[in-house]
Amino acid sequence: MEEKPLQKVHKVMLSNRRSGVLNGVIDVLSFDVGEILLETEQGMLMIKGSDLHVNRLNLEKGEIDLEGRIDSMAYSDVNPAKTTATFLGRLFR
Repeated sequence: MEEKPLQKVHKVMLSNRRSGVLNGVIDVLSFDVGEILLETEQGMLMIKGSDLHVNRLNLEKGEIDLEGRIDSMAYSDVNPAKTTATFLGRLFR
């Protein structure tokens, strides 16, 4: 019987499109006031909005707290275990 690898929990809690708490974050790949790109346990997550700020970041626990106007959140399927691909290769796969 084939065992599936244990996947960590990824949770997104968004309040009034103004603040959010995310768990299961592996890395912050890029960040500015209009866009945040995260690598999560469930793939790449692009958060778009305005006046975005990271209030708290703890990559050891995989947690991030965000604030600002959140207009969209979009996932792309990326295999986080595949480390040979470049950042752009993973983004546009």
